[in-house]
Amino acid sequence: MARHRVLLLLLLAVLLPAAATADPDAVQDFCVPDAGRGRPVELALLRTYPCRNPANLTAGDFAFSGVRAAGNFSADTGFAGVAVTPAQFPGLNTLGMSFARADLSAAGGVNPPHYHPRATETALVLAGRVYAGFVDTGGRLFAKVLDKGEVMVFPRGMVHFQLNVGDAPATVFGSFNSENPGIVRIPATVFGSGIRDAVLERAFGLTPAELRRIESKFGPPKKTEMED
Repeated sequence: MARHRVLLLLLLAVLLPAAATADPDAVQDFCVPDAGRGRPVELALLRTYPCRNPANLTAGDFAFSGVRAAGNFSADTGFAGVAVTPAQFPGLNTLGMSFARADLSAAGGVNPPHYHPRATETALVLAGRVYAGFVDTGGRLFAKVLDKGEVMVFPRGMVHFQLNVGDAPATVFGSFNSENPGIVRIPATVFGSGIRDAVLERAFGLTPAELRRIESKFGPPKKTEMED
């Protein structure tokens, strides 16, 4: 009997953290958040908002036109992204999903290596030819060239990327199984967050001059370091 209790406790220890970090299950058809007149919806406050009265909602509350055009392109990477969560499209609230539009310039535009800590992504190529892939926790690369109409899945937490290998601009539509998938951009996180030079020089075998050249691409850290 005691052995069964131990096994049950171990099972709960594994399953409960995963359940706690997942998007909560919906308890109603939908909930368009009411942030107050003229106030934008904030993801951090999403669970505190009351739902708007369903009787006052229209089809327009469940339609979004913000991905009809590309976002602003980066001169460095040739990438433009438009992320859509309940903050931009309140109708997504409680539905456990979000999406994004990614555009890659014809001159080798790249969506640099990154990962989403809270979501798996499916990426549908709407136009162009895209070399896409991800790396698993064992360091194995899964990558291939995708043509228009093809889809690739990037498992949650896996580092992944996209590169335009065609002669024309490429567009990718990504869907996530979380309202707030989060994003950690590897280059900017490593070289633009203020990690001590000694760490990066030793980890990547860089000279101080080489490190300064790389860090200059990302500007000063957004936040000061927080250390004990």
